[in-house]
Amino acid sequence: MILEVEHLIGALAVLILVLTIDVFCLRRKLRKFLKGDKNEDFGATLRSIHAGVTEIEKFKSEMEKYLVGVEKRLRRSPASIETVRFNAFKGDGLGGNQSFATAIVSEDGDGAVLSSLYTRERVSVFAKPLAKFGSEIELTEEERKAISLAKAKLSHKS
Repeated sequence: MILEVEHLIGALAVLILVLTIDVFCLRRKLRKFLKGDKNEDFGATLRSIHAGVTEIEKFKSEMEKYLVGVEKRLRRSPASIETVRFNAFKGDGLGGNQSFATAIVSEDGDGAVLSSLYTRERVSVFAKPLAKFGSEIELTEEERKAISLAKAKLSHKS
């Protein structure tokens, strides 16, 4: 029985020695990991990462605000332009198909329609403001057609 206890104590001593060596190796690896390659400690590395993430979040916030502004400007910008050519003086032979109506509209239908009436003696140009694909000023058939074509082009883009 004493022999068995001695064997048990020996086995426990060997186990304690192995565990002590294992703990020593783990501590050394942990120190090396926490020290880092550039002699920085782990806390400094985490602070650096946190500062980088904070900077990225600030940039993201600024970029979102900027893109909202760009989207607003883009919606007001010309998104479709269509031209209809026509003969303003059919039958007289004065104009040919040199007259035109051009609609310049944003996605919301705001913009202008420009019209030109051409004869051999002179050219007249007119501009009418547009809001939501319409105008307070009476539109000619050609101007309405140009606006309709511009609007149709926008619906195909979507």
